[in-house]
Amino acid sequence: MKAVVYQKPFNVAVKEVDDPQIQHPNDVIVRVTSTAICGSDLHMYEGRTAAKPGIVFGHENLGIIEEVGSGVTSLAEGDRVVMPFNVACGFCKNCLAGKTGFCLTVNPGFAGGAYGYVAMGPYTGGQAERLRVPYADFNCLKLPPGDEFENDFVLLADIFPTGYHGCELAQVKPGESVAVFGAGPVGLMAAYSALLRGASKVFSVDRVPERLAKAEEIGAIPIDFTQGDPAEQIKEQTNGEGTDKGVDAVGYQATSHKDTSHEEPAVVLNTLVNTVRPTGMLGVPGLYVPSDPGGPDEHAKHGQLLVSIGKMFEKGQQMGTGQCNVKQYNRQLRDLIIAGRAKPSFVVSHTLPLEQAPQAYEKFDKRIEGYTKVVLRPGHALAA
Repeated sequence: MKAVVYQKPFNVAVKEVDDPQIQHPNDVIVRVTSTAICGSDLHMYEGRTAAKPGIVFGHENLGIIEEVGSGVTSLAEGDRVVMPFNVACGFCKNCLAGKTGFCLTVNPGFAGGAYGYVAMGPYTGGQAERLRVPYADFNCLKLPPGDEFENDFVLLADIFPTGYHGCELAQVKPGESVAVFGAGPVGLMAAYSALLRGASKVFSVDRVPERLAKAEEIGAIPIDFTQGDPAEQIKEQTNGEGTDKGVDAVGYQATSHKDTSHEEPAVVLNTLVNTVRPTGMLGVPGLYVPSDPGGPDEHAKHGQLLVSIGKMFEKGQQMGTGQCNVKQYNRQLRDLIIAGRAKPSFVVSHTLPLEQAPQAYEKFDKRIEGYTKVVLRPGHALAA
C-alpha cells in the first residue's frame, strides 16, 4: 500500500510499504478514507524528536472496516469508524479510570500509545491506504454510513477532543472568561470548545493573521501578540483582572512577543500565569516533551523549563496537563456534530490526495498559503 514515510528532517515521501495484517483476534483492518496532518507530526518532520527514518506518520484516522479479527464482537466489515489517536486496551487501571491516553498495556514501559508516533509503540500510522487497529471493539467509534461530515468526523481522532480537553483541564464553566494561547488547529478547537461550554468571553492569542481571522469568525477575540504583551492586552479588556481560565495550545516551540525568531519554551506558561486571575486555572494540552534535540539551551533539550512557580503559587492557581484521553469526549462530540450543534471542520483549509502529502507538510510547516489544517484522502486522485 501507499503511505507517508519519514525520510529525514523536512522530508517525507509517499512510498510503497507492506499492507497491514490481522495480528490478534481483536484487530480490524480499516481502509482509510481521511487522515489529517497534525501539528504534532511537524515535531517529527522537523527533526525535533527521536523519530527514525521509515516511520509511517498519521494518528488522525477515519475509514471503513475491511477485515475483522475473529475476536471482535461489536464491529463488522463495512462499518465506518474513527479511531482516537490514543491506542488503548480498555482494561488496564488507567483505561478503567477513563485515562486512555495513558494506557499501561499497549506500550510496555511507557504510559500511552499512539499510531505513527515516535516512542508511542509499534503502531503504524494511518497516513496510508490501510491501518491495523488493535483492541478494535474499544478503539473504534462507529459513525453513520456514507461520507457526510467526513471532515468533521476525522477531527474526532485528535484535535476536537484535544481542544475540548484543554477546557476540561481548565474546568471552563458557563459565563467565564478564557484566554487560549495558540490559534493553530488545537487552539482554535479549544476556543471553539470554550464557546460551546458557555464561556462569556474567549481571547485567542497568536500572530498569524489567517489564524486570528478564523478565531474572530467563531466569536473569539483575536489578540496579536506581536503588538505587545498579550497578558497586558487581555487585562485591558478585563478591567485589569485577567481571565478566569487559560489554555496553552502552543507547547514547547513557543516564541515571545519580543522576538518571534527565537524560541522560549516556557513563555506561554509564564504568560498564562500573568494572564489568569488569582485562583484561576490553567489547562495545558500543548505538547511538552522530556527530550528535545533542537531545544534552545541544555535545560530545554531535557524538557526542563524555567516556569514562574512562585507567582503561580502566590496567585493560588491550579494547572492540569497531559495529552487528551480522546474516548472521554469523542462520542459526545460526534453526536454534537450529527445534531448540527458543532462543525469543527471550519479549521480545515485543504483536502488533498495522499500523494500531495510532501508538499502539504512543507507548506503547513511554513504556515504559508493559508495552510491551517490538511486532510489527506487516500485513493483520491484529485483534491476534493
